Amino acid sequence: MKARIHPASRPVVFRDRAADTAFLTRSTADSTRTIEWEDGNTYPVIDVEISSASHPFYTGRARVLDSAGRVERFERRYGRTAAARG
Repeated sequence: MKARIHPASRPVVFRDRAADTAFLTRSTADSTRTIEWEDGNTYPVIDVEISSASHPFYTGRARVLDSAGRVERFERRYGRTAAARG
């Protein structure tokens, strides 16, 4: 790596407000707010809207859309027939 061109990486706490979860990781992001972590040290804290703790894909609450049913409903509504397809 070239010297003096990369931002400094430091420990940062990311706090997911939706899931009321926080995790400590390394990041180049900066914040003026701080939080005292479980180890007794103080780290910058960044509040996020969504993380793996609250995202539907990771929590298993994702909805599966019935795309085949939607296509058939569209074809019924706008008059596309089997003869016109082929």
